[in-house]
Amino acid sequence: MKLTKPQIFPTLKSFWLTMGILAVILIARLFYLYIGYKEFITKPFYFTYGNVLSMEVKPNASYPHTLLKIQSDDGLEFYLKSYKKLADDVKKVRVQIFPDEKISFLRYISIFFVSGKVKEIIAKEQTFRDEIVSGIRNQHQNDNIKSLYPAMFFNTTVDKELRDTVIVLGISHLIALSGFNLSILWGVIYGVLWLLYRPLQQRYFPYRYALFDLGLVAIVFLGIYVYMTDFSPSLIRAYLMVVMGWGILLAGLELVSFSFLALVGALLLVAFPSLILSLSFWFSIGGVFYIFLILHYNKETNKHLVAWLFIPLGVFALMQPIVHGFFGATSVYQLLSIPLEFLYIIFYPATMALHLFGFGGILDNALLALFAFPPQETIESLLPWWALGGYIALSLGAIKYKYLFWALCVIALGYSIYLFTFV
Repeated sequence: MKLTKPQIFPTLKSFWLTMGILAVILIARLFYLYIGYKEFITKPFYFTYGNVLSMEVKPNASYPHTLLKIQSDDGLEFYLKSYKKLADDVKKVRVQIFPDEKISFLRYISIFFVSGKVKEIIAKEQTFRDEIVSGIRNQHQNDNIKSLYPAMFFNTTVDKELRDTVIVLGISHLIALSGFNLSILWGVIYGVLWLLYRPLQQRYFPYRYALFDLGLVAIVFLGIYVYMTDFSPSLIRAYLMVVMGWGILLAGLELVSFSFLALVGALLLVAFPSLILSLSFWFSIGGVFYIFLILHYNKETNKHLVAWLFIPLGVFALMQPIVHGFFGATSVYQLLSIPLEFLYIIFYPATMALHLFGFGGILDNALLALFAFPPQETIESLLPWWALGGYIALSLGAIKYKYLFWALCVIALGYSIYLFTFV
């Protein structure tokens, strides 16, 4: 008889009690934010300092301007038009904005557009991170490549041309820093340290627990890396998930469980209420959900077959209806994302090491060939809302009923064939 690890929640009652408590905390947090929102929109004007997350010049608009995406020091994130000519390297500004009731509460807690003026450009000292990013860019000649690697390593802004290309290729999620990146780094750090740790452990300290010792080192390293990215919100969320997953493993509890995923999702919503409106957050939850669903019904299947075939192909197909419920851009070149994800597992840490030793430009020609491959054209194909809702309901039902899981797989596969064959 095969022993199974205990679940995080011993009973269904304890699960729903925990979810209920977290829901109450979330509602209280939203109420507190709503009070701040009501105060904000009644102000005639508002001065704040903020970091410039992105700048997009609009020279062909009726009134040429630069669209700024700003994250203010007091936690707000908004778009602002500047009719002043700004240098490309502006990092921090002091702005005057004019709130009004057109800004909804949901926009307020996520990201909104507001009228305003750039009052002052703040000189920002060159940080260690800025020096690293500059060093990375200096190893390349092409502008797209100069934009690619800093975005991959430090979550900097991607140039519009490159952004359009990766959308066609279906690899936007690989360029943006996420939990996938942290999981790769965790595996590399843990694996390398294990080769050094194992012989020493066997000889000098067999009583030590490798998961704790090596995991702690990996957690510290990843924490430093998150700090180096200027605390990117997406990486903070991913880092918290990694830390929680490590804690669950140390406690000897079942990691691959829907209750664990629900707990992590709920805790993240309580910590960051704006995630309620974050599509990237829900897509990441959805991706992990489908991985767990595939593992749930393939416990007796060969592990290598599941890891290298069922999960990559299955998650790609199962996520298509979810993604196309919100984004209609469709191209047959998006099928390349499947083999590219496999290559990325090696590519990401390898190119990080190459840049560290000054050889970052070795793969530039191969990348330029890849970026030149797809035409800059996509076809719009959105899934109706009623169909998306039915698909999500079917996905949740598949947790309990195996026949619904197989029905889900057939629908996802059929939809994928339709998208990439007939659209």
